[in-house]
Amino acid sequence: MTIAPFRPGTPPVQTLPPGRWHGRIWVSDLPLTRPERYTGCVAEFDRSGLWPVLIPHDQRFAANGEDWIDDRGRLAPADHRISSVDPAEVLARWWDTSCCDGACLRPFGAKFPGLARRPSRRADPLAEAGNTGSILAARGPHRLGLVQTDRPADIPAILGWTGMIKATDQVHELSAVLRSWEDRFGATLTVLGFDSMELSVAAPPRTQGRALTVAAEHRSFCLPAFAGQPGNLREFASSLVQTRRWQFSWA
Repeated sequence: MTIAPFRPGTPPVQTLPPGRWHGRIWVSDLPLTRPERYTGCVAEFDRSGLWPVLIPHDQRFAANGEDWIDDRGRLAPADHRISSVDPAEVLARWWDTSCCDGACLRPFGAKFPGLARRPSRRADPLAEAGNTGSILAARGPHRLGLVQTDRPADIPAILGWTGMIKATDQVHELSAVLRSWEDRFGATLTVLGFDSMELSVAAPPRTQGRALTVAAEHRSFCLPAFAGQPGNLREFASSLVQTRRWQFSWA
């Protein structure tokens, strides 16, 4: 199967495995058997306008013969609202201090510390995403998803993704934060599950000090992911130093 590009005047993209459209996302019928297909789709993105996401196997649905893409509800698409959002204000509003007595927030307190500074970028974000995606596709079963978008960060809002519904139903705000991470860290959406996502990171924090503020952003963005880690925010930050994969789950 060959999917024609959405942008006029460009050559066809690579041949893809059998699949079909599920609303605004095209999904392969079966898991990828050739991980290099993901890298190929990343390489074609500038011409095709289609960003690839890996969709992991989810036994919670497979056990009942279901597929969350078709068998669970979606929010209304909200990509038109992303540009009106200030990601710093969103993360400050999501800064929850009720989970502990304050010890887990050290060295910060009741006030969100603000956005981390942009590090010096040392890798190409698309190349990093292609490499990460192909490695993940080789390690376990993932279907291939393709979404028409100008930037990967917008995909949750485009799809009306509900993975974070336990925390918020404002999916455009989630995509606004992802845009900010794309701009500052080259953090690029590579995996999208029912209630989880993974980003490849071209410019991760290189020191503990820089990682502390990034860790605070992660905590605001997805409190369950932080709460599932041992220790406090300082220890969580240590796990982010030079880490090129950011994983989040609202399960």
